[in-house]
Parts: sequence; C-alpha cells; structure tokens
Amino acid sequence: MSLTIATVGDNCMDVYENIGKAFPGGNPVNVAVYIQRMGGKASYTGVIGSDAYGQQLLSAVRDKGVDVSHVRVVEGTTAITHVELIDGERVMGEYEEGVLADFVLTPEEIDYLGSQALVVSALWGNCHPYFPAIREKGAKIAYDAATRPESETAQAAIPYTNYLFYSAESDTPALREQMAAFHAQGPELVVATLGEHGSLAFDGETYTAHGITPCPVVDTMGAGDSYIAGFLLGLMRGETLSACMQCGADNAAVTIGYFGAW
Repeated sequence: MSLTIATVGDNCMDVYENIGKAFPGGNPVNVAVYIQRMGGKASYTGVIGSDAYGQQLLSAVRDKGVDVSHVRVVEGTTAITHVELIDGERVMGEYEEGVLADFVLTPEEIDYLGSQALVVSALWGNCHPYFPAIREKGAKIAYDAATRPESETAQAAIPYTNYLFYSAESDTPALREQMAAFHAQGPELVVATLGEHGSLAFDGETYTAHGITPCPVVDTMGAGDSYIAGFLLGLMRGETLSACMQCGADNAAVTIGYFGAW
C-alpha cells in the first residue's frame, strides 16, 4: 500500500478584491501542500474550472510538489471565496462553488484513494458518500468537520472516519462529553483544535491536552489545516499521540508567521 497521504474534496481561490490578489486554498489542498512542506508525500484529487483561476491553482499546487495527476479540469469556473482586508482583519464574503457544485468521484478515483494509506477530506468537499467504499478498499480516513461537527454532513461522515478533527473554543466538560460521543460513533481518535488554547485529543480512554508553539502571529489563515497536516504526518511516521500534537502545533506556528495560507 502506498504511503502517500491522499487529500480529496474542495478547493478554492481566496480572492482579495480590495488589494487585487488571489491565493489558492481549500482544506484538502492546504493539507497536501503542508505535508509536502514537512517532507512527506501528498496527492490532491478534485476538480477545477477551465478558467484562469483554475490554472493558477493547479500550477501553484504542482509547484509545491503535490501529485496533481488526479485533478480534473472541467468546463466552468473554479470555486472562489471573496475576501476583504479591513483594518488588517480578514473578512470572509460570498462563496461561489463553481464546478465543485457537481463534483462526484469516479470509480477510478475511488480505487486510487482506496489504495492509499490515508485519505484526508473535509466538511465542504462533500465526499462523505464515498467513505464506506474507500474504507472497504483498505484506506483510513481523516476528516475535518471544521466548526460544524454536529451538522448533517459531518454526522454522515463520522461513522466512517478514523481520525476526526474539528474546531472548538476551549477545553470544557461539555467539549469532552461531545468528543466522547463522537468517538463512540466510530473514530479511533477525536481531536479538537482550540486556537490559542492548543488542542485536545481523545482516544476512547484518555484525554490529552497540548499547548501551542509560541510564535509571532501575522495571519491565522491555514493554521488549523497546518495542525492537521502535522498531526497526520506524525501519525504516519509512528509518533506518539503527544508527539503528533506537537508536530501539528509546530507546523501551525510556521504558517501563522506569514501572510496567506501558503
């Protein structure tokens, strides 16, 4: 079985119209780029539009060393998130789904993903209907439910997820109860990222808390995706849970030290 970490699902261009710039992103894309940055091997499976933004995204991801041989270009527009910088703060605006609105995985793509050691996807990619088939072929699945782990989409994905990630505000008894409930649905590990408060992991028996890696904060875009990439690469390399959490924190610290996701 391949040791590539295969990411699949959504992508987008973050378009900052008030400064005239656009940056590629999307959870699976970001995770793939960060894995490559740390010396791992990653692929991205998804669709982009036939427009200039699609070519910009594809070129940027390829230049980072990510395997993009499973990216399809289809007629239409690439997904766009409109972003504004107001007094130095990033304000997220309208999201245009573009060709991702009709994205479905082909049987060949399911076979490819199922042959990998680990497949990473996220809430907005809507790939959860394919998780049972991917798992059946032998791959493990990591899934980022973002801030909506109780949504209908996330709840459909969680039973077929090995490593569940989501975002919360702080370590509370209510959060720990929620994590235990999610773990009971099937995941081996449940990890909550807590921003400046670090992260919390639950393996079914023990809660493990971990702090952040201190660093100057330039831009928090991509911090959560960086943590997930670092954590999963540590896991693939056989690190302990605490070491995986440290890998995630260290990688997030690199990302928030510069402007943009990558």
